[in-house]
Amino acid sequence: MSSGMQEIQYYEHKLNIRQVIEEQAKLQNVDEALNICDLSSLERKYNLWVQLLPRITPYYAVKCNDDPMIVKVLADLGAGFDCASKNELKLVLGLNVEPERIIFANPCRPVSHLEYAQQQRVANGTVDNEFEIYKLHKYYPQSNLIVRFKSEAKEAQCPLGDKFGCDADADATALMLLAKALDLQVTGTSFHVGSGCSELEAYDRAIKKAKNIFNFGELLGYEMNFLDIGGGFPGSDDDKFQKIAESVNSSVQRHFPDDRVQIIAEPGRFFVAAAYTLVCKIHAKREVRNEAGKLDTIMYYLNDGVYGSFNCILYDHQVVTAEHYLDEAEALPEFKSVIWGPSCDALDKISEDLRLPNLNRGDLLGFRNMGAYTVPIASPFNGFELPRTLYFRAM
Repeated sequence: MSSGMQEIQYYEHKLNIRQVIEEQAKLQNVDEALNICDLSSLERKYNLWVQLLPRITPYYAVKCNDDPMIVKVLADLGAGFDCASKNELKLVLGLNVEPERIIFANPCRPVSHLEYAQQQRVANGTVDNEFEIYKLHKYYPQSNLIVRFKSEAKEAQCPLGDKFGCDADADATALMLLAKALDLQVTGTSFHVGSGCSELEAYDRAIKKAKNIFNFGELLGYEMNFLDIGGGFPGSDDDKFQKIAESVNSSVQRHFPDDRVQIIAEPGRFFVAAAYTLVCKIHAKREVRNEAGKLDTIMYYLNDGVYGSFNCILYDHQVVTAEHYLDEAEALPEFKSVIWGPSCDALDKISEDLRLPNLNRGDLLGFRNMGAYTVPIASPFNGFELPRTLYFRAM
């Protein structure tokens, strides 16, 4: 590909991870890990979204994985984008995405970022407190205010309500009254039930609150036409996503039957989690024996860890699973295993109490569903290299 994008390799039928590894002849001789990215997975997820949530436009949460290749594929498919900073706006706008397909969904934005949004005519943005409303009045009075309220799921990987969202009953009306007094334009409301939501009822509860806010806005004379139902959609469990979609569709039809209301969502992990498989090399091992001298535990040290791609364990509370690529593994005994990252920090533990065959230095381990909240947060702590990425797509 051109425009600074890396080359895409094409496959027929299904991407074979093991075959990709075998074709990387020098993989065992390099220090960095390898991301195998299946871009067709994004297309399959996009088509699934359109099929199950036809009324709701997905605005991809760029923070989840800001790889330009990922963003470009989703842009070409027709997705909108949830951006949280000036640099994320630059990335998306640089791919010729229209400003109308962007929501600046950070309720607390630096002034210079607001000024950039104004220059680029990115009008839709969230707000959840009076100080930000005064800031918008001074620096971007032409913006469309999307009032964000708090309505959290009882079960979520990453709750967000402690940081963002006003009280839907006590504060949202006061914020709209303030905006009215300052002659600002409120066009809708938003919420986020929490990243990695596991409670089906959470969306219906929040959509009911959104309807009340819409009603009050209309009483003030606002043309309320924009609803943002946030994120929280699972990335590697399509059955759960289908159940959430059914709940959302039912609630939207009940509370927002008028299709003149534009409804969007902010899926992140839904699109990218399953698109990435991370392949790591064992660069060292250690055997731990009990008092009788019997092998008790095998420790493996990989070329990526929690300060790199596996930051998702700390940040995103993800539980990772390892798979090996040994041909004769089924006939081999398994041992209690602990997997460590490469740094000198004892916090750099990837997984423990696994059952794996007795592997050797140079053997490879694969980790599926590694596309969400990994790439943009990884750092070369202790001087260890970040993974490189290979891109694949179905023919």
